[in-house]
Amino acid sequence: MARGYLDDAEYSLYEAEEALAKKMYHRTVRRAQESVELSLKAVLRLLGVEYPREHDVSDALAEIARIRVLPDWFRFELETISIASKRLAGERGPAFYGDENAFIPPRELYSREDAEKAIDSARKIHELSKKLFQWWKGKS
Repeated sequence: MARGYLDDAEYSLYEAEEALAKKMYHRTVRRAQESVELSLKAVLRLLGVEYPREHDVSDALAEIARIRVLPDWFRFELETISIASKRLAGERGPAFYGDENAFIPPRELYSREDAEKAIDSARKIHELSKKLFQWWKGKS
């Protein structure tokens, strides 16, 4: 399951990069969020944890990190992971639907800078998740 989620996260990241190239910044943010969500759910699956059915699972990851053995390099990044996951989970709806109260479509809500920041976060979290997967396989 973890490997499957990581593969799907990688494909969402690819789609985010394609959207960035097409200047579809709202789609970039949306796909980057999906990549982060899937990457972190892969980590939780890897650790044998049934993840919560929500888009931001960083609190569950922080909780399990308190009781499970994880490498220091991963623990060091937990706060950064949490901040990015929470930020992107909050952008998930607006990136797809826009600001319905203000009648602003999603395309008008995000800049190139927003999109690049989202992709940078997704890349980092995906790489950390893949590295943790390799670490886990090595200790099994």
